[in-house]
Order: sequence, then C-alpha cells, then structure tokens
Amino acid sequence: MDFQKRLQRAINRGRQAADAEGEAAAQAAQSEEDLRNLHGQMRLDLSEHIESCLQSLTQQIAGFQYKTLVGSDGWGARINRDDRLRSADGKNESFYTRFELVVRPFSDAHIIEVTAKGTIRNRETIKRAHYQFLNEADLDSMKNTVDLWILEFAEEFAKF
Repeated sequence: MDFQKRLQRAINRGRQAADAEGEAAAQAAQSEEDLRNLHGQMRLDLSEHIESCLQSLTQQIAGFQYKTLVGSDGWGARINRDDRLRSADGKNESFYTRFELVVRPFSDAHIIEVTAKGTIRNRETIKRAHYQFLNEADLDSMKNTVDLWILEFAEEFAKF
C-alpha cells in the first residue's frame, strides 16, 4: 500500500475517533442533565415529604416553630423551640430544642442525600446522613428513612 492511501486511512481513523469522542461527550452531557433532572424531582418529593411530616409533628407537640429551608445547603425544614424552666433551687434555665432535615444539592457524586440534625434540651441527640446513588435511588426507602428519623426524634423529645 502506498503512502497516500495509508495517510488517508490514518486521517479517516483520526476523524472517526474524534467523532466517537464527541458523541461520548454529548451522551455524558445528556446523562448529566438526566441525573440533574432526576435529582431535582426526587429533591422536590423528599422536601415536600419532610415538610409534611415536620408540620404534623408541630401539631402533635405544642411549642415548636416551623420553618421551611431553601438555600445553598439544601431544601427541607426545621422545627425549634425554646423552653424556660425554673429549677428546684429557683434558678431559671433555658433549653433549646431543634430538628432539621435537609435534602442536599446536586453534586458531581451523582447522589441524593438527606441529612438530619437534632438537639433536645441543649444536647445534640441526632446527627444522620443517608444517601443513594441517583441511578439506583429508591424514593420510598428514602422517605422511610426520613420517617424513622422523625419518629426517633419525637420519641426522644417525649422522654423529657
């Protein structure tokens, strides 16, 4: 085979490789956008579930203030309350209780992550994080995890 034919074949192979890389990059970008959309939908469903459950908790236990959370740390809700009690020796004591559930923003790790932080009477009682890869995520199991954390907090709070 003469040099001209070999040169032409080498150029064609290079063009085909570039086209294949371009297609792979386009598919990766599309896949990234699909994962971003999936995360957005799951985030919306989970944050609505969190809000509903925490509002139910505030209706069951008086004194909690409810706040929806939307920001760079994620989406979710927080409940909190301040209690002032007089101790046996006559001193006033202040106790802070808070519970926060947040769905974290989309990341390059392609996960959906929920975090929980709970403080009861000035003492941190719950600090949890749960995640699933987006391509394997099960929304029902994520909601069940959220439910368990809220129930755990409610039970701990009711002890006081």
